[in-house]
Amino acid sequence: MQDFTRRSLLQGGTALAAAGALTGPALFDFAKAWAQTSPWKAESGAKLTVMRWKRFVPAEDDAFNAMVAAFKAATGTEMNVFSESFEDVQPKASVAANTGSGLDLAWGLHTLPQLFPTKVLKLNDVADYLGKKYGGWTDAAQRTCMLGNDWLGIPVATIGGYMTYRKSATDKAGFKEFPKDFPSFLEMCKAMKANNTPAGFALGHASGDANAWLHWILWGHNAWTVDKDDKVIINSPETMKALEYCKTLSETFVPGTASWNDSSNNKAYLAGELFCTANGISIYVAAKDDASKKELAEDTYHGLWPVGPIGKPTELQLAVPILAFNFTKYPNAAKAFIAFMLEKENYDKWLTGARGYLTHTLNAYDAAPVWTADPKNAVFAQASKRALPASGIGKVGEKPATAIADFIVVDMFANYCTGSKDAKTAMAEAERQLKRIYR
Repeated sequence: MQDFTRRSLLQGGTALAAAGALTGPALFDFAKAWAQTSPWKAESGAKLTVMRWKRFVPAEDDAFNAMVAAFKAATGTEMNVFSESFEDVQPKASVAANTGSGLDLAWGLHTLPQLFPTKVLKLNDVADYLGKKYGGWTDAAQRTCMLGNDWLGIPVATIGGYMTYRKSATDKAGFKEFPKDFPSFLEMCKAMKANNTPAGFALGHASGDANAWLHWILWGHNAWTVDKDDKVIINSPETMKALEYCKTLSETFVPGTASWNDSSNNKAYLAGELFCTANGISIYVAAKDDASKKELAEDTYHGLWPVGPIGKPTELQLAVPILAFNFTKYPNAAKAFIAFMLEKENYDKWLTGARGYLTHTLNAYDAAPVWTADPKNAVFAQASKRALPASGIGKVGEKPATAIADFIVVDMFANYCTGSKDAKTAMAEAERQLKRIYR
């Protein structure tokens, strides 16, 4: 657990400045002025305990910590912030919800606020304030956090994942531009394999990577786990077409993808063994930061997910919403902190610190400096706009989150692509598992 002060922040100003964060007196002056005019006045003696997911880009953490320190100095709110792995955020938030203690704010994944609809502080006023000031919310972000007319949380950001590829390899395969549809994408991957510069996508239990690209394949064929009323509809002709397409595509992959986790494609790409995959911007950032990989970084580009037969984007991007529990003793301070995070003076610098790893959910930040700082960052600016919620066309909540955590879609595709089950058996097994969740 860390406690940040104005003094410690100023002592660390050099690192924060390198991250592009607003530092020193300017940051604190802004925070002080903001606190005086904010719709939410922190309670006297307020203390907030905040749990967040562990950062992946150090400069993002620096920029976030700068916000925390400035908020504390401007409002007098004691801020206790600690980080947990993605896998541990939901269980620890559940403990707090069940016991009514331990946390004031929890910042996690997918549809976390939907898991505790009766335990969260309604944030309609915060959502309205930010939405009106910053051009409104993206559709997927709004659906992630709303239940009826109530905002159960605030969709702070999206961790975007897109196609990462070696342009020399795709050019040689005959594709000067990255494919825009499923048939062209398959033909490119076939040509890349023939040139010994293969693509590769995780078919193992990779929580982020495998779920992302296999839901994209499923949804792109207009196939879904459940319909709008949460009726299980996975066993369908559309799913069969998705399975057949995926099997043909998987035959072009670099060997070993059936056992890949979330770090496997990063390692293979940076080692020069992989030439096209789906990932956040972290592969490119790692290459840029390594002087020995200058040529690799220069050859690395990003592309949007091709669109399937459905005719529109069907992307599963990783939402990171924040919630405040309704048992907090300091609801005004909690609301004030959430709003403060997304104010332009903070948020622009935070996105810059994240280096494209995080994408905005408020439309005004389409013009954030990070998206023009490097042309190769620009694709990631679209992640929240092109995304569907984790539920697809179904209802947002605990059930689709459980289905993703249990790798039901991933295992269905992997079982067929690896030959361990035929298509009908793989679909029937997924159907049985989904019906247990949606009963």
